[in-house]
Amino acid sequence: MFQIMVVDDDRNTRKLLQAVLEADGYKVVTAENGEEALALMDKEYIDLVVLDIMMPKMDGYEFTSTLRQTNNNLPILMVSAKELPSDKKHGFLVGTDDYMTKPIDEEEMLWRIKALLRRAKIASERRIIVGDVVLDYDCLTVSRKGEVQELPQKEFLLLYKLLSYPGKIFTRIQLMDEIWGADCDTGWETVTVHVGRLRKRFQDWPEFTIESVRGLGYKAVKHV
Repeated sequence: MFQIMVVDDDRNTRKLLQAVLEADGYKVVTAENGEEALALMDKEYIDLVVLDIMMPKMDGYEFTSTLRQTNNNLPILMVSAKELPSDKKHGFLVGTDDYMTKPIDEEEMLWRIKALLRRAKIASERRIIVGDVVLDYDCLTVSRKGEVQELPQKEFLLLYKLLSYPGKIFTRIQLMDEIWGADCDTGWETVTVHVGRLRKRFQDWPEFTIESVRGLGYKAVKHV
């Protein structure tokens, strides 16, 4: 069971978020400010932090910056009444993973938390599992029921990116910039060619497909 730490100086907010998270199956610990949260992390294993910004002693920005300076990649969701673009920019610059403004939509918060935990698991294990299919980032391999395929680097990175965010649409330009680099002289048609190769390679694997979204780009769809 995942354990989430809620850090907020408002008692009612802490109680509300704790109730929402526990109702969704999470264990929850709470802290009133960044200092208390850091002390608590010495005693408890935390999977994710839901963090207010405006707090006494140590605010959310300082807490996040302190963690990132020690190379701690714990997922952080900032939840704050500060809603200006500059506030959000500051949050992401110090190292938050996501940002929501108060009053929050509780269901949206839960979905965002699920996404952050899934991405953290993928990042730490460097593996994606889709039914019987396993993508191993370190070996550039895709395996299924004893069959192992070692992919060329760009093909693997493209598939890994799409399956890291199933259902999300990526434009060809986005994929080109991330996988080949923004300075690459190759045109975006290269993405189309690589998608074609992946489709052919895995056409008999029922666990996932790569679908075209007309006028936009591509998305991976899981069928398990």
